[in-house]
Amino acid sequence: IINGDMRIDQRNGGASVTPSNTYTLDRWRGMVGGATGKYSVQQNAGGVTAPAGFTSYLGVTSLSAYSVTAPDYYQIKQQLEGYNVSDLAYGTASAATVSVSFWVRSSLTGNFGIVLVWGSSNANQRSYPILYTITSANTWEYKTIVIPGDTTVAAGGFETTNGTGLQLRFDLGGGADNAGPSGAWATSNYHTVTGSTSVVGTNGATFYITGVQLEKGSTATDFEYVDYGRQLQ
Repeated sequence: IINGDMRIDQRNGGASVTPSNTYTLDRWRGMVGGATGKYSVQQNAGGVTAPAGFTSYLGVTSLSAYSVTAPDYYQIKQQLEGYNVSDLAYGTASAATVSVSFWVRSSLTGNFGIVLVWGSSNANQRSYPILYTITSANTWEYKTIVIPGDTTVAAGGFETTNGTGLQLRFDLGGGADNAGPSGAWATSNYHTVTGSTSVVGTNGATFYITGVQLEKGSTATDFEYVDYGRQLQ
């Protein structure tokens, strides 16, 4: 993950943006599959204190109480270049388990979702939706999620050069057409997780993340701080 600590926002300089398949903070894309104008993204939205060790976070704010329809999806995602994930060897017998870790804070509680996706095209993609739980409103909570390697061969194979190797998607709400069951690999391009809380479903709801890390292995380690100059480059 590049800019997992959300320090860099070259496009907007800390200003709020309402995404429509738009890059927000560097490397983080706000995706909309449905009606636009349902959420905004801003570095350090709401002006809360970041978790210890961090100065910045990506802040989502819902702009209405929107009832998603079956084909809708809303998400924040990062696309990871094949060169940076080629050692995971998805689609082979050597496919590696990965650990996703992050800090999250929301005005809502309940089950929320992330989706890990790989594959050469929408028709051939493999995805792993999984739920995690936010237990306390407006409180930073640290989450770790272990995702097993995917040994199933997908048409087109695993991207290992300069295309998109993996996508990590943070679910903000979606309909049944794009929802997958938690905790299993599937040959589908899922965008949301069955049973996840819809952030865009509550007007003024907030959803903040920082310290996002994806690493090889079944144990999440402490966040790897990269000096600002190298990360900016």
